[in-house]
This record gives sequence, C-alpha cells and structure tokens, in this order.
Amino acid sequence: MLDHTEALRVGPSASRRRLAQVSAVLRSSPSRLAILVFLALILVFTTLFTTPWAAADGRPTQFSDALFTAASVVCVTGLATVDMATHWSVFGKVVIVIGTQIGAVGVLTFASILGLVVTRRLGLRAKLMAAGDSNPLRTHHGAVPEGQAVRLGEVGTLLATVAVSTLTIEIAVGLLLLPSVLVAGYPFWTAVGDAFYYAAMAFTNTGFSPNAEGLTPFANDYWFLSLLMVAVVAGSIGFPVIRTITKQFRTPRRWSLHVKLTLVTSAVLLLVGAIVYTGLEASNAATLGEAGAGHTAFQALFFSTMTRSGGFATIDVEQMHGASLLVTDMLMFIGGGSASTAGGIKVTTLAVLFLAAVAEARGRRSMEAFGRRIPSDVLRVAVAVVLWGATIVAVATITLLQITRDSLDRVLFEVISAFATCGLSSGISAELPEAGKYVLAATMFLGRVGTVTIAAALAASQSRQLFRRPEERPIVG
Repeated sequence: MLDHTEALRVGPSASRRRLAQVSAVLRSSPSRLAILVFLALILVFTTLFTTPWAAADGRPTQFSDALFTAASVVCVTGLATVDMATHWSVFGKVVIVIGTQIGAVGVLTFASILGLVVTRRLGLRAKLMAAGDSNPLRTHHGAVPEGQAVRLGEVGTLLATVAVSTLTIEIAVGLLLLPSVLVAGYPFWTAVGDAFYYAAMAFTNTGFSPNAEGLTPFANDYWFLSLLMVAVVAGSIGFPVIRTITKQFRTPRRWSLHVKLTLVTSAVLLLVGAIVYTGLEASNAATLGEAGAGHTAFQALFFSTMTRSGGFATIDVEQMHGASLLVTDMLMFIGGGSASTAGGIKVTTLAVLFLAAVAEARGRRSMEAFGRRIPSDVLRVAVAVVLWGATIVAVATITLLQITRDSLDRVLFEVISAFATCGLSSGISAELPEAGKYVLAATMFLGRVGTVTIAAALAASQSRQLFRRPEERPIVG
C-alpha cells in the first residue's frame, strides 16, 4: 500500500493525465468542443433565467421554462413557453439580447473574436476552428473548395467582418426603426429600447417581440416591416456573403460560387414563397383575404421572408390553410445561408441537390453552375445534411405527437420551426407539458449546432481506409 505522501504524489499526476486526455480529445475535434460550449452556455443562461431578478414578478421561473427559453435564446430560435414581453424583467430582457448575440455569430466564431482581441492574432488551430464554423466541408478529409466560403488566411478578416457587421447593421436598423416606434405612441426611452430590441431580434433571426401586442401596432407600417425584412435577410445570407458584397460590390463576376448560389437561391425562394402565399391565402378572411391586392402581396412577401428563420409574423399562423402550413414547413426546413444567423439545412444545400438532379437528368457526370464545377464530395455532404435533418425532425415529431396527442400538422410545424431555429409557432409551445418542452429544446439545440457538426462529432473521422472493395451497382429508383 502507498503511504500518504506517495498517494498525494500519484493523485495529482493521475488527475493531470485525465485532464490532458480530455483536452486532447477536445482539441482534436472542434465539433465536440462546439457542442460542449453550446451546452455550457444553455446551462449558464438557464441558471440566469431561474433567478428572481430575471422575472418581472420577482419570483424564480420554473426550470423547464427557463431551460426552454435558454435553448431558444442561445440557439436564436424564437419559440417560447412564456410571454417573452411580460414575463421577463429588464434584466431578463438584457440577458435575452446578450444570449442571442452570442448564439447568432456562433460559439466558435465568438470565441475566436475574443481570442483575436486579446492576442491580436489567431493561431493555426483557432483559424481552423473558425473556418470550420464558416465552411462545414472542413469537417471532412480531402480537398476543400475554399472559394465556397472563406480562405484560411482570411479568417481574421472574416471575424472582424462578423463583429463589425453585426454591430453596424443592428445599430443602423435600430435607429431607422425608432421613428416608427415613437409614432406608435410609446414613451421615448421605451421606444429606444424596443427599437434596438427589434433590430437585434431581426438580424439574429430570433423573432422575439418586446411588447405584448407583438407586431400588431406596426401591421400597416410598411417602413417598419421593410426594415425588419432587410435585417432578417442580412442576417440569413451569411457573413461570408456580407463580406464579399461589401468588398466586391461592383464586380459581381468575381463573387465566389457560394455567394452566387446563396443569393440566387434565396431570392427565388423569397419570390416563390410570396407568390404561393398570395395564391393560397387570398381567399382566407382570417389572414390575408380582407386586405387589398397591394397589402396582400406585401404581407405575403413579409411572411415568406420570415420563413428564412426570422420568426416574426403579422398574421395568425394558426388560422392559415393547411396547404400554407405545409409550404411554410418546407421553407423553414430549408432555412437561410451557411455561416449565418439562420437555421435549416441551408439554401446552398438545396441548390447542390437541385444541380445534382439537373446533371443526372442531362446525363452529365458533374454538377456545374456559373461556369464552375462542383465536386462530388459536396453532394455527399448535402445528402448527409438533409438525411440527418429529416431524421431529427421525424424522431422529434413522433415523440411530441405521443406526448401531446395533438394534430400532426401543428406538431410538425412546431418541430420544424424548432429544428430550423425559425420561431414561427402553431401555438402549441405555450401548451406543452414538461416532457414536451425538453423534447423541443433538444430539437432546437440539434438544429443550431448543425447536422454536419453532430455527424462529425459522432463519427470516427480520423480513420483511414487503405483498401477499396469491389464495385457493384444496386438498383435505385
């Protein structure tokens, strides 16, 4: 047996070895680190929301509601089990804004910004982590088309763009929204707080409203609603796209394939969504049926924009036709651009799948767009993203149906909104039992950290296959 001195000497050594092993695992997989950091942030914000100071009535918030709110805030979703406008105190609302800012830019990017500020430079590993946050293909071995998102040497510039663009856009939008909030009759300082709150919630694609009436006071204020749409689109197209547009605005021919696919696909989805909503809801008196043609078209465009992941709504989602809800499900599942504040499988994923289908229909071996060839490994990532996303949505929907016994269309809508971190609600979030709140919170978490990140964290990505098996083609289709 070891005496006391030897035990003390061996104990710390064993502890250091265990810590070194844990540290090595985390350093070898930024994806696992991202998941753990997100979980830690959700726990921190859950603790803050359970304090009496966070609630307007000065009483501790129930744990399930605090956890759900923390997941919704950090994952910039916008769903809520309590009235976000009246339940939380000023301190609670400040915590909400801080949480959405952290979640919007991504934990890895946010950590890299802090590191850049402190050290004035980024190490290679930090650059790899930040670049991986902006380009999911970095989680896979093999050649990576850097032009799709951001080059490794440009990570520092991208991180500066993230910080500057976030602050600039939110401050600018907040100042432009202020006159409309004042005209609506709110006291000056309340209007100031609400204007910047709306700006932050729009750019981060969260969708929380600071007042109990929601957007009702601004339902006919085209200036206010247009600014919200601009902020949501700016947040949903992605920071690499923002950086490219600001640097090469006059030379669109030099834009990368990622930028072109993001902008074109986003524009097509916005316009198609607006047209479909106009056609489906024009006869629905409870939504857009009683409005004029111009107002109906504008509101349809606004709602189509919010399906990018914005979460705001000027119409009652629960009163929409079933066909409109299904279209909304599809648009929310697609979401916004990569490396953005939006969720979903991303518009470039849809574009790659569409280009693959076109190439197959034409009998071509490779996918092409805008004079560029897209490698096959990009298609494999796109298929993996869709399959993981569909699996998460299916499992969560089945589980929530069993818990709530609610209708399929309402539950599916809520689950997809949670997975895509959109925030539009069919109304069941406020009615969920505790088990349902935990299921939906987990769905928000999985949707925010990303299907590629989850796959990379669970898979043995470091393994190498030094042989190739015989080829055989199964019958497909």
